[in-house]
Amino acid sequence: MSIDVADGELVGFLGPNGAGKTTTLRMLATLLRPTSGEAVVAGCDLLSDPAGVRRRIGYVGQGNGAGTDQRVGDELITQARLYGMSAATAKARVTDLLDRYDLSGMEQRIVSTLSGGQRRRLDIVMGVLHQPGLVFLDEPSTALDPQSRSNLWDHIRSLRDEHETTVFLTTHYLDEVDALCERILVIDGGTIITEGTPDGLKSEISGDLITLTTDDPAAAAEIAGRLPGAREIAVDGKVLRVRVPLSSTVLPGLLRELDRVDLAVHEVQTQRPTLDDVFLTLTGRSLRDADATPDAEDQGE
Repeated sequence: MSIDVADGELVGFLGPNGAGKTTTLRMLATLLRPTSGEAVVAGCDLLSDPAGVRRRIGYVGQGNGAGTDQRVGDELITQARLYGMSAATAKARVTDLLDRYDLSGMEQRIVSTLSGGQRRRLDIVMGVLHQPGLVFLDEPSTALDPQSRSNLWDHIRSLRDEHETTVFLTTHYLDEVDALCERILVIDGGTIITEGTPDGLKSEISGDLITLTTDDPAAAAEIAGRLPGAREIAVDGKVLRVRVPLSSTVLPGLLRELDRVDLAVHEVQTQRPTLDDVFLTLTGRSLRDADATPDAEDQGE
C-alpha cells in the first residue's frame, strides 16, 4: 500500500476487522518492524531512525495506556520526564493538559477509578505530552457513551485546529469519520482500495438515491435513464428508484421533464448516501456487518 498524509491533516483509516488497520499503525509507530517497503514518518526514516520517529509522534492504542494503580498526576509527570522534560516543565505541562482535557483536579485520583471517557482523555494526554507533530489514534472512542464520544471528538478536533497536529485515526464508527475527518483512506485485505473526502466518496462511489411514486414508473424510468450519471434504476410496483451523483442538481430537471409529458408524480424522496453505502459499493459487504465480531488483528494481538 501507499499512504501519503500532509502536515495538519485529520485522516481517517477505515476498513473491516482484519483489513490491516492496526497492523499498519503499529508499523508506522515503530511497534512492529515492516517486512518490506519504506516509510518516512514525521520526517524520519522508519527503518533507519525509529528513535527519531518515536520522539516526534504520539500513539494512543486501543487499550488504556496508563497504569491502573497509579495516580493520574504521577503517571503523567513520569511520562513527561521520560521525554526529557525537567521536573518544573513536566509539572507545568501536565497541569495545562489536565485543564485542557477536562481532567483538572484529578491529579490524586487512581487511574482505575476514572470513568471510560476520562481514561480515554487521559490516554490522549499521555500521547501528546511531548507536543508531537503527528498523533496516531487507534479506535479512540470505542465503548464510550454518546456524550463521552462527542466530548472526545471536540478534543481531537482541537489537536488539528488549535495546535496544527497531524491526526491519523482508525475507527469503526462511521459517524465519527463524518464528524472528524477531512480525508478517508479505505483499506481492505491489506490494500488501499480508495481515498477521498467523505462527501466526495459518497457522491462519486454511491451517489444520492431518488425515489418517486408515479402511475407509470416504466415511462419515468426511461426518462430517468437520460439523467447525467444515472445508474441503479429499478422499478418496484409504482415506485421508481434511481441513483445519481447529486440529486439537488438533477431532480428539478427530472420533475420538469415528467411534467412536460404529463406524467403525474405522487411522492418524491431523496436520500444522501452514507459511508456504509460507500463500503458496500466497494466491497460488496456492509462495514457494520464486517465489524460485528472483533478479531485479533484489531485487538492488537
